[in-house]
Amino acid sequence: MTKAKPESATKAADPVWELRLYVAGESPKALTAFANLKRICEEHLEGQYRIEVIDLLQNPQLAADEQIFALPTLVRKLPQPIRKIIGDLFNTERVLVGLDLRVSP
Repeated sequence: MTKAKPESATKAADPVWELRLYVAGESPKALTAFANLKRICEEHLEGQYRIEVIDLLQNPQLAADEQIFALPTLVRKLPQPIRKIIGDLFNTERVLVGLDLRVSP
């Protein structure tokens, strides 16, 4: 006899995606990138993600520490390995492949 896992046990086993979006202030590109990222996460990682927005105008040293050379840049911190995607994240397919949520065609 097998028992179904309680929903809470299934949720606990799912990995939490830690994403950092590096931007420079509230530029139109930064706002577009955040909106696109939020939409993609809601559609493909509902309840399994955290987004941290890092404003490099307020913390410019972080750009060197994290090797950020263009903005906006999305960094997937978890699950490993670290992945970086540059741009406004408009191309959903490119973002999904970059995050390893979809296999490259």
